[in-house]
Amino acid sequence: METGTMVCYTEHLTVKTERRYEIRDITDDVERVRSAASLRDGYILVSTMHITSSIFVNDHESGLWQDIMAWLEDLAPRKPDYRHHLTGEDNADAHLKRMLLGHQVLVPVTDSALDLGPWERVHYGEFDGQRPKRILFKAMGIGG
Repeated sequence: METGTMVCYTEHLTVKTERRYEIRDITDDVERVRSAASLRDGYILVSTMHITSSIFVNDHESGLWQDIMAWLEDLAPRKPDYRHHLTGEDNADAHLKRMLLGHQVLVPVTDSALDLGPWERVHYGEFDGQRPKRILFKAMGIGG
């Protein structure tokens, strides 16, 4: 049984992408938060605070990133005839793409390390970019 001090640590990161559609590996940011929280055993919630972006876990490989973006475009193409566009917006596809990849993940921490598989990395997916958006990191568990 783990003993130690209960940790609950929150941090926000603001990102601004260069392109409308972009994937970024944010695993190093998750590790930075783990270290700042002195989290030894628990979880880090990583959540995008915007309805047109995503957080997901997968391989850091450029061909896969291109495949992900192509797959998302097949399932939720950028096109002018979404009903959402009647509000004056042009980003309905971004909302749908976000739903496909999800908006948050829980990253386990064991023995003061992110407990990810050998190829797993945490990613931020942007589908309506070029403006500041925030990511929430919340570390919870046993510190030490």
